[in-house]
Amino acid sequence: MAETTTTAGALAGIRVIDCSRILAGPICTQTLGDLGADIVKIERPGMGDDTRKWGPPFLKDADGQDTSESAYYLSCNRNKRSVGLDISRPEGCEVLLKLVETADVFIENFKVGDMARYGLSFEQLRERFPRLVYASITGFGQTGPYAPRAGYDFLAQGMGGIMSVTGEDGGEPMKVGVAIADVMTGMHTATAILAALRHRDATGRGQYIDAALLDTQVSWLVNQGLNYLVGGTAPTRLGNAHPNITPYQVFATADGHVILGVGNDQQFAKFCRFAGRADIVADPRFTTNVARVRNRAESVATVAAIMQTRSTADWVAGLESVGVPCGPVNDIDQVFADPQVQARGMQQTIPGHPFSPDGVPSIAYPLKLSDTPAEYRRPPPILGQHTEEVLGGELGLSVDELAKLKESGAI
Repeated sequence: MAETTTTAGALAGIRVIDCSRILAGPICTQTLGDLGADIVKIERPGMGDDTRKWGPPFLKDADGQDTSESAYYLSCNRNKRSVGLDISRPEGCEVLLKLVETADVFIENFKVGDMARYGLSFEQLRERFPRLVYASITGFGQTGPYAPRAGYDFLAQGMGGIMSVTGEDGGEPMKVGVAIADVMTGMHTATAILAALRHRDATGRGQYIDAALLDTQVSWLVNQGLNYLVGGTAPTRLGNAHPNITPYQVFATADGHVILGVGNDQQFAKFCRFAGRADIVADPRFTTNVARVRNRAESVATVAAIMQTRSTADWVAGLESVGVPCGPVNDIDQVFADPQVQARGMQQTIPGHPFSPDGVPSIAYPLKLSDTPAEYRRPPPILGQHTEEVLGGELGLSVDELAKLKESGAI
């Protein structure tokens, strides 16, 4: 099936030159691509995005054999075109500058100072391209004592505090199960790009966006960060418990586990009545959330004993019927089998991949826009798949020019 190339997305007409790799940058550009932007992914010939090799698992071909496309790479590179271009070579750099002439946004996640060595820093480009929105994603930002360091999601999670509040009480520090600092940095960068484009359209001036994994990680400490800034005491790990609400955690049932999410005193009273323990509401240790938090050990132990008297299905159905949040703890296979997840279209299949005629599985863009919904126009590209299409068909480079670039190793 041929690729779909037209779009009615909100960002149709916006072109992004994407010199990023791994996760934060690709998450950012995939988001922009889902909303209609044209994403031109620049990859070094013969190597490509590092995540192409981050497997198994790998995409299977029509014969059931592994291809070169890892599931990790597929997770964050749909709605893009891949151009194999070595920007470390002068010829490649010149081609990139020609691409930038056609672009609204430029994104890179090289180490601090690397783009300047190629003549591609924001300061070097701003006079020639005054309307360009330029985003740099690094581990620690462009300033500060850590700026020269390489940065990775795991380091950001550790240095940014989230590991100190994740995991069981008394256990070792624990990272989140996905690279959440990368993901959140990509999301925030996409938002900043949209704000910068709005400003560009109003003033005619592009601007520079300095995005850092550590900054983003600190920003989404949210209530735990403010618990420290207001209370003066660093929060600690509480396992699945909530630092400010009780009972709000996983509890064992007669046959499994459920999440009980009591968010206010009215819900606690409903829970107690449903459980046949209305007497608990009158206990001054448990009447209010403040009292329950201050008497956490006693309140959790009391609820835990009650939860073990019924099955998971009984609690989920019964508490839902009286308006008390309660739900199962799903494995990922159960997530994609969940009727709500299916009804919301959170699993998509994108046709048109050269290695997989039946399509590539993908996790959908999560927001539902009424007039300009996300589109799944292109599967994640194979390395260099669109080099001639973009450089020849759109930049107008001749067959001889493309041949010379190939001979030099620039493409």
